[in-house]
Amino acid sequence: MRHRRKGRKLGRNPSHQRALLRNLATALFLTEGDTYLEETLKPKVRGRIITTLAKAKEVRPLVEKCISIARRVLPDQRRADKLRPSVERYSDAWRAWRRSPDWIAWTQAIAPVVAARRRVLQLLGSKEAVRILFDRLAERFEERQGGYTRIVRLAQPRRGDSAPRAILEFVGVRDRVRAAGPRPIVVPEPQPATTSPPAGTLPEPPAPPAEPATPPAAGPSNL
Repeated sequence: MRHRRKGRKLGRNPSHQRALLRNLATALFLTEGDTYLEETLKPKVRGRIITTLAKAKEVRPLVEKCISIARRVLPDQRRADKLRPSVERYSDAWRAWRRSPDWIAWTQAIAPVVAARRRVLQLLGSKEAVRILFDRLAERFEERQGGYTRIVRLAQPRRGDSAPRAILEFVGVRDRVRAAGPRPIVVPEPQPATTSPPAGTLPEPPAPPAEPATPPAAGPSNL
């Protein structure tokens, strides 16, 4: 029995499961980047990967966890950018800034951002994916409280083992906008006009029902 062991095994041992989910999450983040090792590795659609339905459901919490970590440190990143001077690195002005109290204020502001980047790097294992996440995706989902990805099941299964496939993609780019149709206009039916009796008069009582006519009595017959 698998008590207190939630999740899918996916036919792998624990270390292989972690490596699989880490690679899938990294692949999804890399589709939003501009640099690729080979020309054949370019994604057909940005922000989308196609995998099996079970793998997509397992990797989705990891992807959304990384985005949540990056979103929380955006105010710290903006505060640190204001404190950082726009001079060339290793110049005399930069060295003077390093010896000033402004540098201490900058290090205190940038510390949460560095910790968050190291945490996401520990989860993903790819510096390029971390850079794409913090530089692009964090600002895109800044105003969104969760639900950064969607899973769309495909009709055609995978060849070979007929495993159900699904699309895992980021929301906000190819969202379906449902246009509300025109609301039907209901015209009320005209009501018959009713005449009310004048004030101070009583309504007439209803007429009694008419009695049925009695047939005539039959007389003696002449035989």
